[in-house]
Amino acid sequence: MCGRYAASARPDELVEQFEIDEDHTGDPARSILRSPQVPPPGQPDWNMAPSKQAPVVLTRRPRGSEDAAATRQLRLLTWGLVPAWAKDPKTGLRMINARAESVLGRGAFAKAALARRCLVPAAGWYEWQASPTARDAKGRPRKQPFFVHRADGAPVAFAGLYEFWRDRSVPEADPGAWLTTFTIVTSPAEPGLDRIHDRQPLVLEPRQWGRWLDPGEHDPDVVRRLLEPAGPGRFEAYPIGRAVGSTAANGPGLLERVGPDELEGVIDPMTGEVLGG
Repeated sequence: MCGRYAASARPDELVEQFEIDEDHTGDPARSILRSPQVPPPGQPDWNMAPSKQAPVVLTRRPRGSEDAAATRQLRLLTWGLVPAWAKDPKTGLRMINARAESVLGRGAFAKAALARRCLVPAAGWYEWQASPTARDAKGRPRKQPFFVHRADGAPVAFAGLYEFWRDRSVPEADPGAWLTTFTIVTSPAEPGLDRIHDRQPLVLEPRQWGRWLDPGEHDPDVVRRLLEPAGPGRFEAYPIGRAVGSTAANGPGLLERVGPDELEGVIDPMTGEVLGG
């Protein structure tokens, strides 16, 4: 699964990287957080967690005009998909990820998979490896966080789906009447990364972005092909400090590699070697 990632780019950088036509990150958007988001929505966030608002790329036509040209937009959406039929937005906490193998057939995701697809920009993602040898103070497998990123240094684009949820207790004209949410599509982990976790986000290549974002592409077979994982070798993973485990921790320091002397019972994802005893 993907439960934490680094969204460290500024909106102006994402506009260039993803060839955005319209930047809407300054628009009012409903949040489900009880306290103000830190860092504020739209600012670089090295510890993006569920329920936060994150920059998301989508393509839409103007409302009520199916003949108008679609534009590629950058918007702030809440992580954790809330289906239109949900009675409570807390439903999204159970839907931060969608499995690529079943997304076209599962009720909560099927309609979005055919009509509301998006890209979730990231520098990379975090995953925790359970040690086969080391134990923590409670006798459970010791967990080592890793940061996974593209080996070529290019930005990561997770395949995502988004949905609109209407709060019937709020007048429709009120910006708070609508909550727009997203989920990240995951696939089986590729060789090497499967030594960290058995799942990973589905990362799309730039040549796939246009088709994935196309709001007029409803062919299940086309979408199914886009959901097929690419070959291995695109990513590198390295161990980082445990500070990332706290959602309050943030900043570029979270991405710093830890030295061998700080590792205990960690499996090198590339070689399978046990590091630190």
